[in-house]
Amino acid sequence: MDQANNLRNLINQVEKGESVIDLSSRVITVTSGKGGVGKTNFSLNLAIQFSKLNKKVIIIDADFGLANIEVLFGIIPRYSLADVLKGKRDIEEVLTDGPMGIRFISGGSGLRELSNITERQMNYFINNFSYLDAISDIIIIDTGAGISKSVINFIKASGETIIVTTPEPTSVTDAYALIKTIKEESVKMPDFKIVVNRVDDDEEGLEIFNKINRAATRFLGVSLENLGYIPYDKYLVKAVKNQQPASLCFPNCEFTKSIELVCKRLMNIKVSDKQRESGVRGFVKRLANMFSN
Repeated sequence: MDQANNLRNLINQVEKGESVIDLSSRVITVTSGKGGVGKTNFSLNLAIQFSKLNKKVIIIDADFGLANIEVLFGIIPRYSLADVLKGKRDIEEVLTDGPMGIRFISGGSGLRELSNITERQMNYFINNFSYLDAISDIIIIDTGAGISKSVINFIKASGETIIVTTPEPTSVTDAYALIKTIKEESVKMPDFKIVVNRVDDDEEGLEIFNKINRAATRFLGVSLENLGYIPYDKYLVKAVKNQQPASLCFPNCEFTKSIELVCKRLMNIKVSDKQRESGVRGFVKRLANMFSN
């Protein structure tokens, strides 16, 4: 039986309340307070490091309309998330194969579609995503940058969020503002983790993390987790120009080594029931409810 038939059978079972899926997917949302901090490059190379540890990884490009993941991979997908929302394609058909067994979903105009679909379409959409729980270990959501409603909703729906920032004062301020906004709007806070990108050295990275963490702890009552620091690396620039992930074409560069350390730290973190909250199906269900309200 092919994958499309497997998916249709799974959706039918879920709709009838018959399917019991091993909800093992770990959903990690990657975001930033402002653009240009290297968030998408981080997401893509983090996925590759997970894949090197034999994890099945899917990236969802939620920076709708900009298609950053596909540009960095140098791969043009045939379909996008919008096709699933319209009922034209199922989730298996919109998955695009990338390197190292990684698969990704282009967002397309999915956000606009999500705000205007019927209840029947919504159920089809949510049930389709149950399939991702069955075929993946880790799902990385690469959001847009900034403090827009869409970014806020993605973070609120997620149990685990990584904020990428840089030492630039505006980036640090915007990272704190993002956390503050979530605190003001959420009853239940996600677990925030910080990655400081483009540092001169580890000392600078620690200084920036401590600055954000002190402010968040003192004024918001939110404790942040330090995932590490990533140096500026000329080899990353070369990789981007070549539309190839640095983790593959420059496996021994400082950027790649730093991403590898971040990945290992994430693997050593015990994922709580609160963070999982029914895998990607639960995540998408919460997200859909936010956009429909």
